Amino acid sequence: KKYPRTITLSVGQLTTGVTIPQWTGVLMLANMRTPERYIQATFRAQNPCLFQRDGKFLRKENAYVFDFDPARTLNIYETFANDLAAKVPDSLERRQENIRELLNFFPVIGEDERGEMIALDAEKVLSIPRKIRSTEVVNRGFMSDFLFQNVFHLFNAPPEVIEIIEAMPAVKEPEMPLPEKIQTVKPTLNLDDSGEVSIPREQIIGTATEIFGDKVFSSTEPLPPVKKIVTDIIDTTKTVYGKDFTPAQRKTLERELKSDGQRIVEQATVGHKIETQVIKHEREVEIQRAEVEGRNVDEVNEIFAERQRKADEKFHEQLADALTDFATTAGKRVVETVETTRQETKRNEVTDEVRDHLRGFARTIPSFLMAYGDEYTTLATFDKIIPDEVFREVTSITLEQFRYLRDEGNLFDPVVFDDAIQEFLNLRERLADYFVEGRDEDIFDYIPPQRTNQIFTPKETVRYMADMLERESPGCFDDADKTFIDPYMKSGLFVAELVKRLYRSPALKKLFPDEAQRLRHIFGQQIYGLAPTEIIYRIAEKYLLGFDIEIERHNLRQVNALPAAVEGKLDEFLTGLFDA
Repeated sequence: KKYPRTITLSVGQLTTGVTIPQWTGVLMLANMRTPERYIQATFRAQNPCLFQRDGKFLRKENAYVFDFDPARTLNIYETFANDLAAKVPDSLERRQENIRELLNFFPVIGEDERGEMIALDAEKVLSIPRKIRSTEVVNRGFMSDFLFQNVFHLFNAPPEVIEIIEAMPAVKEPEMPLPEKIQTVKPTLNLDDSGEVSIPREQIIGTATEIFGDKVFSSTEPLPPVKKIVTDIIDTTKTVYGKDFTPAQRKTLERELKSDGQRIVEQATVGHKIETQVIKHEREVEIQRAEVEGRNVDEVNEIFAERQRKADEKFHEQLADALTDFATTAGKRVVETVETTRQETKRNEVTDEVRDHLRGFARTIPSFLMAYGDEYTTLATFDKIIPDEVFREVTSITLEQFRYLRDEGNLFDPVVFDDAIQEFLNLRERLADYFVEGRDEDIFDYIPPQRTNQIFTPKETVRYMADMLERESPGCFDDADKTFIDPYMKSGLFVAELVKRLYRSPALKKLFPDEAQRLRHIFGQQIYGLAPTEIIYRIAEKYLLGFDIEIERHNLRQVNALPAAVEGKLDEFLTGLFDA
């Protein structure tokens, strides 16, 4: 009554089993991933509500769900729509049809590319998360877990798969070889065929009995309140498991168990109250009848008193049995929760290391796409565009081994992989013109440095080198006869900086007013570059000549000049190199 508008911060509560008619919206701030819990939480605001404002009675017409993680939201929405279907969808069209049906009852509004709020159709519900994921993969240089799938299956994978992954350089240096770590950890885990923790029921029962003993409550003794039963279980669990029983687990289990136990007591109490009222009513009726018939009322009272005594006795027995069952079930639930989490933690330590190796491989993908990728490149064709010797030099595994991981191990998500490839290639095309004034972004912002000698010079260093060159040779970028060479290109960034300064030179603009003619002169007569490996050469060539103007002749070569430079024979090495 005091405030016309309020916000309830639920802190993980009020997600199920309760409705608040006054609520008109739910703000999803928690990282909730389970479709069932998410949808249940949204229902908390969907009950009708009649209220009064300015003397008028109004009815709530709409309820809203606000979420700030569109990929999570739409993935849950799509899962929920298709889980509701009577038949498992076997095609994209069927999935869209199920989503369209749910949209009739549960419309989704989102922001479009122009910043306007629009109603999403079934196609957008499916495509927006894909776009978000592919953008995330590209922004992280392909070192994203979105690319991988079935990682938990590796505990049951053939040894060959593990050996191939072990051969990939990891992002972080592992403490133990991967095959050895899996062999050490796997016997301590209870995993099903998909690698999920599934502890046998008999193991849970045995552990719970060992920790808590056999909980038996007698109807002849005072029954403990639910709060004490739960507190004793939680305290014992904390003593036994220590740090493995986390504060978050304790808080959640304590809250849920108290709620469950209270509900059991309430159900038993309600039944007893109903039976008591029935006995009371029947006693009153019988007393009236006895008075009319002239029978002894005391005898009637004695009969119903005995009946009430038996009802009370039965209630206490049922409640004692219910609390015994509750305590036993609660103990098993706590044990299963803690043991499952312990095993998941062990399992995840191994799978995190697997992902480190996979990310170490994935960081090479942008380099390959920059050098060899085209509009037809997909996960299925990725191995066909790269020479095997180049692939092995960069990734430490062969193309045959990659195909084994892809086709037999099914470790890569083909949808995310293909979407990310196209996202990167679109970005490569958009950033191809490095002459755009004021643009500091370039494609190398999305290509991580490699463990090989493919380490890109930072842009600030490139600009500093060009500035230093101009200070030592004033006017060098205005001289159409001046030549420049990068004898050991890594990306082409330094050469591109030289090209930009020559291209923007007022003197060269005056000599070559036509932009195409000016660029052909620069690449044909002034700029020289050497790349030590095929992939670096392909990357530099793609970057330096990626703009729209065709350059027929250039002086970029794939050749390793380092040995000659070390021996002091670079001049001799360069003689005749650019004559062809």
